[in-house]
Amino acid sequence: MRAKRLTRTLTCIAALSLAATGCGLSGGSDSGDATAGGCKVDKGNVGSGKLTGEVKGNITFQTTNLKKDFGSFFNGVISDFEKAHPGTKVKWIDDPGDNTFTSRTVADAQACTMADVINVNAPTATALTKAGYLLDIGTKDPDAAGPFVPSFWKTATFADASGKSIHTTLPWYTGGVLLTYNKDLLQKAGVDPAKPPTSIFGLFADYEKVAKAADGKYFATMANPIWRIPADFDQMGIKVLSPDGKSAVFADDPRTTQWVAWMAKLYKEGAMPKDSLSSSNDPSTLYSQGKVAYGSTNPSFVRFVKQNSPSVYDKTAVGQQPYDALGRASAGAPQYISVAATSKHAPVALSFAEFLTNAENQTAWCKDPDVVIFPTTTASLNDPFFQNVTGSDPFSQARKLVADQLKTADTNQTNLSPAVQNAIVSQVQLAMQGKKSAADAVKDAQEKSNELLKQGS
Repeated sequence: MRAKRLTRTLTCIAALSLAATGCGLSGGSDSGDATAGGCKVDKGNVGSGKLTGEVKGNITFQTTNLKKDFGSFFNGVISDFEKAHPGTKVKWIDDPGDNTFTSRTVADAQACTMADVINVNAPTATALTKAGYLLDIGTKDPDAAGPFVPSFWKTATFADASGKSIHTTLPWYTGGVLLTYNKDLLQKAGVDPAKPPTSIFGLFADYEKVAKAADGKYFATMANPIWRIPADFDQMGIKVLSPDGKSAVFADDPRTTQWVAWMAKLYKEGAMPKDSLSSSNDPSTLYSQGKVAYGSTNPSFVRFVKQNSPSVYDKTAVGQQPYDALGRASAGAPQYISVAATSKHAPVALSFAEFLTNAENQTAWCKDPDVVIFPTTTASLNDPFFQNVTGSDPFSQARKLVADQLKTADTNQTNLSPAVQNAIVSQVQLAMQGKKSAADAVKDAQEKSNELLKQGS
């Protein structure tokens, strides 16, 4: 397969890259016990010193829902790494990535059984960093930032238990953000597919038009606000947390209450399926059935529609996500690769994490014709593949649109712990159900968020 050929051609390059990016992982390992979270670890895994030790031993590598579509590619990457480092063995496991991912991963960490190298999102990285279970990569390899676009490297910073920001992740890939919509359904509602709205409230107004035209036969979007918090607030320029991250401030902005009022109105008017308010499902299935006008904002969603519903794909178009007050696109929080501070072979784990995320491997994966993802390394974004995008089909247009955005996109998104995010979401859901006013929901959400932040949650 193509992915196999790609990884074979990269073998020699990979070996050279490893020599250059091996973190200086040589010399003896620090002996003696220390702790990471509640687990005993080698003292070299924690503290202020650079990580040392031989790159040899067995590690576990965990991804999120990638094995089915990209097994050949990642098996090739693993094989290349093992060939470059005799005496290493990488076992690959793939998590389904459902809505319990963060809680399950934290439980694994507390049990001292978390994978050595793990694919995490921002909420999971936030929780694991605060609890002390992730390797401080910025300290353990001072050169780790080198390959990455500075703004993406900045997103790889999370707060430890003391509130200090540390680099516990490597930025891996980003999906970008765009509007995916069914042209036929929008036209029926009197919404011009060629003129995407420029603000979140403008998008909500289009949702309302869809609801009135559909009369319950189809919907505009999904109801669960977990998909929109804090992304919508960030795009609108609403400050969610204080500069030190220790208190919530979103209730101080009147637009937050307006946003909640809009969500409640849309839910009441039928813009969203009633049973989707607390569902963790994204729009994928209903959109592919022609029952939702707007699909996921992730560009890779277009690939899903193409594969699973050709008839709906023929009606699909993509457009610019509203710039709103931010004034530019949001790149979306990238997916990250972290190294467990509890790893028994941390030098191997860190070396593999850096190999996986280097420019050669990022570029190779992004060129796969069945994925719409974007790299986080400078060399990869300078590749002609991203500079010379052609094609008029939705899949090609999604890649072109986001590739153009990424040059100026904002990557400084708010990182909320799962507990704080859920506290906000639950109050918004109560307002959407008509059980609270928008103002009370926002006020209570901020109070509950502040209680959690004071507890360190």
